[in-house]
Parts: sequence; structure tokens; C-alpha cells
Amino acid sequence: MHSLSVGHRRAMHTGILKRTNRRFLETEIAAECNHLLWNYKLNLTTDPKFESVAVEVCKSTISEVKECAAEELGKGYLVSCLVDHRGNISDYQCNQYITKMTTIVFSDYRLICGFMDKCREDINALRCGSISTGEKDVHSQGEVIACLEKGLVREAEEQPGAHPIKDECKKSIMRVAELSSDDFHLDRYLYFSCREDRERFCDKTLAGEGRVYKCLFNHKFEDSMAERCREALTTRQKLIAQDYKVSYSLAKACKSDLRKYHCSGDSNMPRAREARLSYLLLCLESAVHRGRVVIGECQGEMMDYRRMLMEDFSLSPEIVLHCRSEIEDHCSGLHRKRRTLHCLMRVGRGDAGAIDPNCQRALQTLIQEADPGSDYRIDRALNEACESVIQTACKHIRSGDPMILSCLMEHLYTEKMVEDCEHRLLELQYFIARDWKLDPVLYSKCQGDAARLCHAHRWNETSEVMPPGAVFSCLYRHAYRSVEQGRRLSRDCKVEVHRILHQRALDVKLDPELQRQCMIDLGKWCSDKTEAGQELECLQDHLEDLVPGCRDVVGNLTELESEDIQIEALLMQACEPVIQTFCHEVADNQINTGDLMECLVQNKHQKEMNEKCSVGVTHFQLIQIKDFRFSYKFKTACKEDVLKLCPNIKKKVDVVICLSTTVRNDTLQDAKEQRVSIKCRKQLRVEEVEMSEDIRLEPELYDSCKQDINRLCQNVAFGNAQVIECLKENKRHMTQRCHQRIFKLQEVEMVDPELDYQLMRVCKHMIRRFCSESEGKNVLQCLKQNKNSELMDPKCKQMITKRQITQNTDYRLNPVLRKACKADIPKFCQPVLNKATADSELEGQVIACLKLKYADQRLSPDCEAQIQVILQESALDYRLDPQLQIQCTQEISRLCSEEAAAQEQTGQVEECLKVNLLKIKQEGCKKEVLNMLKESKADIFVDPVLHTACALDIKHQCAAIPPGRGRQMSCLMEALQDKRVRLQPECKKRLQDRLEMWSYAAKVAPAEGFSDLAMQVMTSPSKNYILTVIGGGVAVLFVMGLLCGRFTRRVTQQLKDR
Repeated sequence: MHSLSVGHRRAMHTGILKRTNRRFLETEIAAECNHLLWNYKLNLTTDPKFESVAVEVCKSTISEVKECAAEELGKGYLVSCLVDHRGNISDYQCNQYITKMTTIVFSDYRLICGFMDKCREDINALRCGSISTGEKDVHSQGEVIACLEKGLVREAEEQPGAHPIKDECKKSIMRVAELSSDDFHLDRYLYFSCREDRERFCDKTLAGEGRVYKCLFNHKFEDSMAERCREALTTRQKLIAQDYKVSYSLAKACKSDLRKYHCSGDSNMPRAREARLSYLLLCLESAVHRGRVVIGECQGEMMDYRRMLMEDFSLSPEIVLHCRSEIEDHCSGLHRKRRTLHCLMRVGRGDAGAIDPNCQRALQTLIQEADPGSDYRIDRALNEACESVIQTACKHIRSGDPMILSCLMEHLYTEKMVEDCEHRLLELQYFIARDWKLDPVLYSKCQGDAARLCHAHRWNETSEVMPPGAVFSCLYRHAYRSVEQGRRLSRDCKVEVHRILHQRALDVKLDPELQRQCMIDLGKWCSDKTEAGQELECLQDHLEDLVPGCRDVVGNLTELESEDIQIEALLMQACEPVIQTFCHEVADNQINTGDLMECLVQNKHQKEMNEKCSVGVTHFQLIQIKDFRFSYKFKTACKEDVLKLCPNIKKKVDVVICLSTTVRNDTLQDAKEQRVSIKCRKQLRVEEVEMSEDIRLEPELYDSCKQDINRLCQNVAFGNAQVIECLKENKRHMTQRCHQRIFKLQEVEMVDPELDYQLMRVCKHMIRRFCSESEGKNVLQCLKQNKNSELMDPKCKQMITKRQITQNTDYRLNPVLRKACKADIPKFCQPVLNKATADSELEGQVIACLKLKYADQRLSPDCEAQIQVILQESALDYRLDPQLQIQCTQEISRLCSEEAAAQEQTGQVEECLKVNLLKIKQEGCKKEVLNMLKESKADIFVDPVLHTACALDIKHQCAAIPPGRGRQMSCLMEALQDKRVRLQPECKKRLQDRLEMWSYAAKVAPAEGFSDLAMQVMTSPSKNYILTVIGGGVAVLFVMGLLCGRFTRRVTQQLKDR
């Protein structure tokens, strides 16, 4: 009974003290009473009799808690120990007793066992208040601890003038904070500072288990929260950052997981480091990323504190220490808006000046600790900015899923993206891009590959050998390896690597290596390129001017794009209509090995093609010409051929020329075996055709003709070979340098018409209709043969005529004629060849020479056949006769303007010139018309008007006579002189006109040779008389020859007899 009465009295006394403590909150107790109460409380915690009650009430508990069982009795340590371990007390009576004692102890720091002894010097040094027993203000007891806590924070942040607190006192301060973590009433300073805010924001939140703390943390940045309370909450959060046990809810929820994943048992690590919130988060996040199970309650607590770190930069001592100047210069006034960290990220991106490397590292570390990549909601600024975009563009993805960030990146620079979201997203992605582990999906799919191929360590470990930024570079190098090249990535990892590459292509700052190597070049060449994607395009445009390190990075990235152009997300967005219509099959491939870009190039001029896509595709083509490696399919098909036949050549256009020249030479020399492989020849043809589409894709030609393009074709768009066509049409007005280049180009195109982009484009359907079975080199010949078909498309017919005009300017542009007349040209036209240059037209002089020899019937059969075709075609269209067009331009305008305007191509202009021969004033033109008359004698097909008029008579009178060599013309002349034959009136009239013309021609243009004379005689109206005279003369010569022969034979015999 006596012991019970003692226990009853002790219980009564503790109850009185609790009520007295509550009274402190409402009014101030008299100084004498206050002093008496304090001494009583102090004696209470050290009184052996009071301690004996604890021994009696908590008997079973003491035996369970080894630390308390070992305490020496009589010094008050036992009660303090039980207070420390009150969370482990299961006995109800003991728990109640210790809870009451806790209230008493925490009302005054001096009652906490050993605290005063351990922190006396630091309290004095920091001027945290008096520790005399005569202290009047009971509230200052909590303020002393609060002052020590702030000193601890200042020391951690290395603030100027910070006092180094002794380790023993540090432990005591953190222990007090830890012991007060479950009930905010026990943190006296915070309790007094936040009483009103607790009622305002958390009145329905039950005290205990840290719930009130968490509620107040969530409202810390409310405008209506008292500044004193906000400061007290921030101090407590900073203590939690130093030791996670200061958060009751976090320590309790994650206790088993911390033990399970060895997050608190590393003997090699200092206790202070091991206890830090950042270490706990990194350790448990590593377990989650490795696919381990962390209980939901713990993950929820982790998410709360990760969000806390993202919202308040001041909770990270490294940020406060290393980013002080950046915050002052760029981010002041943003703390209350929870935007300071994103402001620092923007500075870190280089969008607002330079950043200290230590600050950059601190930011990178904080992003890893908070790990917003795993759940965008952790980043409140990003969440608020992007909420509307997520609701529209990413609503199909579960809230909190890591793929939300990827979805937002896919919609970057689209109409669904809003500006604020774009900025916040790029600020965060800048840091995620610098550590492959911060993209949880990439890490999940690639951690095995990274360990196997790149020597990567676990999620929360670092390596000097393979830093985080280098791991992704290693992964993407293996992603594009062929089977022959060795070890490759797993399929799932490869997909994720492509996803990241697509995202990085949106902004050069998302590619760490590119930004690091190209910082100087970006400033030098691309400072004015501010639009999305422009900086990379600018670097590619200046590839030759970049410093070696930057050139290598840009070159490797461009080479990568050539294999998978889908990396160019902006280009893919612009080209979506074309891809869906024409290229959807190749676009569906994960790696399209260059097929998609090839498809886009082939369909660059479809109506579905928009300007942005066309410009993007053309730009990539222009970049490809800088290095043959930038054309993946070409590189793959021709790599061995280039090494063997074109070593040390890097530019794609030079490689193409080298290989195509080799192919052409092997073909012309009828080599037994082509030196260029079949697969390379096929791809070479694709490259040659693509280059012919835009003059800019042939740099030497473009540079030679740039001045002429600006002068003659300034309003002509590039692409579709339109500029090249414009230059061809204006070649007489071009500079010599450009003229020479265009001539060389036309010479190649005529040998290989498939390289004539305009011809192949305009006549695409006609080629399919008429020439589907013809070889590529014979396409133009086939089209010429079908030019006058009723089924021929007018535009194609016009294009064929253009090419015929070009061919007739120089025999070298007509490979069929050149081959057929190989022996005739040097035999009959050497004077013309002597005046020729290697790279300019002869303006039809060689062909004109061959025409005259055709009229003389002196050409070889093959050459005669080709000249006959040319004569027939040019007789219908005067434009096909270059010399006639040059010499008679003015006369045609003066005498035959109506016929020329009709453009009927029926020989009416030529007929007009013949009829008006006597009116022609210019000698050069008159000579050409006379040559035309002379040529028409040799073959009636050369005179289309006469042939049309006499077609019926040829059929009746000359059916058995084969055409050519003037045979049908002679037949008609004989019929004209034969009075028994009745010719058609139109034919008879035209023949009589021709006789008059030939008669006049014979007078003004005497025969140049025997054959010419013979032809004039045969076609003369006085043919019989002339032949009789000539025959008589020949007979006289024959007789004289016989006589002279007998005489010389007799003289010779006499000489022999001597």
C-alpha cells in the first residue's frame, strides 16, 4: 500500500506539472513560482525515488531495452533513456508514465539528461541565451534549442561566420529533434511559432506520428502563413535533410526497407553521411529502380520528401553554399514561388549567364536525389506548368507514370505545348540528359546492357572510369552496331536508346557531349539561331569550320541521323503528311537504315509535301554531301569500294564522282569485270539521281554558277532541277566557267538520261508507257522515237524537243550519233574539230558538216541513218537546227513570224524561208536555207511539206523505189517530166517550186565538188542536154586515151630492145 501511495503521489505530481506546462501557453507564471517549479522538475528527473517508480512501472520494458538496462541508477539517466526509446515501449502503464515524463522533460532543455553539459560552451558561443536558474521567460527554453539548431544549419551550409558546434552537442541537438519528431508539441519553439498556423491549416489533423509537421510542411509557402512559423518549419526540414530520423513518419515507414536493403549498415561510411536524407533516398530509389519491392507507405513518404527537396532549394546545403551568387544575380525573390530551383536550372542550361561548376554539380546531385524523372508530380513547378498539356496530349498515360515526361518531350514544339511547360520541361531534361540513370525507363531496360557493355555501376554509385554521361554514349554506339561488328544491345534497350536520341535532337543542350565540345562554335557561328533545331543545323552547315572535337561529335550525330532520321523529331513532325501517305511502311521500322530519308527525298515534290518538310529534307541532303558517311545506305553499300578505289576522299560528291567515273570507264572499255561491286553500283545510281535534283547538291557546279543563278534564275526555286533547267535555257548568256560546267553536266546526262532529273520527272508516265523495256541509257532515244505519237503527253513532248535541241548543238551530246559517225566526223569535219574546245558547244557545226556530206551521199551507212533522222526532225522544227536558228533568227522574225508563233512543228517555218529565199538579206541565213535546199534533194523526207504533198504520188509512182540517196526524189522528177504521168496538183506545184529553187540555188551557190556538180546535173531541168554533152566529152577522152596508150607501149618496147 505504501508503494502504491507513493506511486499515486508521483502520478498526481506529474499531472500537476503537465497542467502547469499548459498554463505557460496562456499566461506567465510568477517568477518565484516558475523557479520553484523548474527546480522541482529538475529534481524529479534525477530523484532516485522517482527513478524507482520508473523501475517498478517499466520493469518488463527495461529488460527488453538493453540500452536502458545498462544505465547506472541514481543519476537520472534511466528516465532519459526510456524517453529516448519510448517508441519501442509496448507496456501500457509504462507508456503512459513515460509520455507524461516526456512532456515535462521537453518543456525545458535543461531537464534533458546531459544536454546542458554537452552544449554549455556552444550555447554561450552562439549567444543562444542564459542557462542560469533565474531565467524568467519560459518560452526562451525552446528558443535556446532553436538557436542551436539554426547554428547547426549555418555550419552545414558553411555560411560566413558560422560557429563549429562540438560533435557531442551536435548529437544532442539531433537527438532532441529526433525525439520530438512524433509530436510537434515537443518542439517548443516550433509549437509556439506555429500555434495559429496549426489552427488555420491543420485544425483537423490529429497530433502524433509527425502528422502535424507534415501538414504544416505542405502549407509552408502559403501567403497567409506567419514568417516565424515558416522559418521554424524550414529549420526542421533542414535537420531532416541532415538526419532522416528527425522525420518520425519517414523513419517509421521505411525502417524495414532500410534494413532490408542495407541502407544504414555501411561500416565504411561516417554516421553523419549515412543518416542524411539524400543517402536514404538514393539507396531506396536504387532498390526501386532495380525492381526491388519497397512498401507503399515508404514510397509515399519518399515522394513527399523528394517533392520537398524540389520545392525548397534551401534544404540542400550544397545548393545554398555553391549557388549563392547565382541565386542573388538571377533568382532572387522566387523562393516563395517555389521557382528558385528551376531558375537555377535555367542558369545551368546557359540560358541566363554562366554558372559555377560547383553549383552545376550540386544541382545535378539534387536532381538525382529528388529523382523527378520517375514521377513528374515531384516537380511541382513542372506539374503546374504542364497540367493542361498532360490532360490533352498525354491523357492516355497513367498519372505519375515515368512515360509522361517522354510524352511531353514528343509534343515539344507542337501546337499542344504551352510556353511555360516548354521552359520547365527543357530545364529539367537538361539535367536528366546528363545522367542516364535519371530516366527510369531507360535505366530499367538498359541496366543489364550498361553493366555488360559499358562497365556501369549500380544506380546510386558513381565511377571515374565510366561517368554517367559517358554511359549513354556507350549505349548508343552499341545500338547501331551490326552483327558483324560485335556485341549489341538488347531489343528493349535499343528502343529506349532511340527514344532518348529522338528527344535529344530537339535541343542541342540536351546532348551533353555536343554542348561541351561545341560551346565555342555555338557562340561563334550560331549565336543568332534561337529557333528549335536551328543550332544543330547551323553546326552541320559549318561542319568544315568547327574545332576538331565539335566536328567529330556533330559528324557522329549526323552519321547516326542518316541511319535513323526519326531521331530528327522536328523534321518528323513537319513531314508527317508525306510519311503517312508515302512512307508509312518504312517509318514503322524501329531502325529504318536510311529507308525513310530515301523515301522522303523521292517524294519531296509531292503535293502533300509542305515547305518545312521540304526544307528539312533538302538541308539533310546538303549536309550529306559533306561526308559520304552521312549517307547510311551509300556508306554501307560502298564502304569497301571507297577504301579500295577512292581512298583519302571524304566528301560524298567527290566519292560519287570517283565511283561513277570508275563505272563509266569500265563500261566504255568493255572491262571483263566491273571494279565497283553490284550493291554499290545500285546505291550509286540512287545517289546520282538524288544529286541531280538540286544544283546545291553538286557544290562545284553550284559554286561555278552562283553568279549566273543570281542574275538569270533569281526567281527560280531550288529543287526539281529547276535551277539547272533555267541555266540550260540561258546558256548563251552564262559566264564561261558556268557554261563549261553545264556542258559537262549535259554530256553526262545525254550518256545516262536517268540522271536528267527534269526529263525523268516530266516524262515519268510516258517512259512507263513507251519505254518500260528500254535500258536506262536508251530512255531518251526511245522517247524521241515515240515523240509524235498521239498518246504522247504534250509536256513530255516539249521536254524531248528541248533535249533534241541540246543534242543538235554538239555531236558530243548525242552518244548514238557520236558512235555511229565515229569514223566520218574526223574524216569530213576535221577543220571544225580543230576549232573546238573540250567543254563548250560547237553550235551544230559538226552536224551541219555531216548533213552536207549526207547530201553528197558520202557517209557510212550507220552515220547516214543517224543524220537522216536528224534531218527529218529538224525539217519539221527549225529549232532543232542550231545553225539555222543562229543565222536566221532575225529573218524568221521578219518574214515568218506567224509560222514561228504557231509552233506546229510541221516544217512551216522552213518552208517560209525557202519561199522567201530571194527576200533574205543576211548572207549567213541565205547560206543555211540553200544548204537546206541541197539537203532536200538527197531525200524527200528532209522536205516535209513536199513529202506531205506528194505522199500519194510516191505510193503510186515510186512504190518500188527504196527511200534515201535521192532515189524517190529522182523518181518524182522523172514523173514530172513524163507527160504521160498525171501527178496530184499540189505535188506538181511543189515540185515545180523546188525546181525553181534548185535552179536559183545552183546560180548563187556553185557546186563545191564533183559530187555536188553531179547532183545538180541530175536534178537540173536540162539534164538530158547536159548529159549528152558530158557523154560526148567522155567519149573523146576515151579515144585519146587509147591512142596515147598504144604510142607509150611502142616507145617502151624500143627502149627495152636497146
